[in-house]
Amino acid sequence: MKKIHIILIALIAVAIGAILSTYGDASTYEGFDKAAENPDKEYHVVGVLNRDKPREYNPQQDANLFTFYLIDEKGKESKVVYRAPEPQDFERSEKVVIVGKMNGDYFEANKILLKCPSKYNEGQVPQT
Repeated sequence: MKKIHIILIALIAVAIGAILSTYGDASTYEGFDKAAENPDKEYHVVGVLNRDKPREYNPQQDANLFTFYLIDEKGKESKVVYRAPEPQDFERSEKVVIVGKMNGDYFEANKILLKCPSKYNEGQVPQT
């Protein structure tokens, strides 16, 4: 075998290994039920804020503790604990994406992504 063939085989093996390692760590979009079945795996959960239940954030007591209730796209509700300050404009968000793992009876989020109402929808021009 020529040296170039050995180098190409080694590069292909490294590329396959890199692809497999990132594929195994990739989180997926699911609901709270699936996250509860696999508490060791990280999930993205898409949902809406339950505005009937309280959001708790007291920066004087603990600036890195924010809790709220989220209803996922399948209708399942869960308490969410986020160990960081409350995101700006959180209460105005249309949809919320949380990233994290189930921890017993609540979801432990390590990241929150918000879909806020578009500023362009407020003064829509009527269609003629």
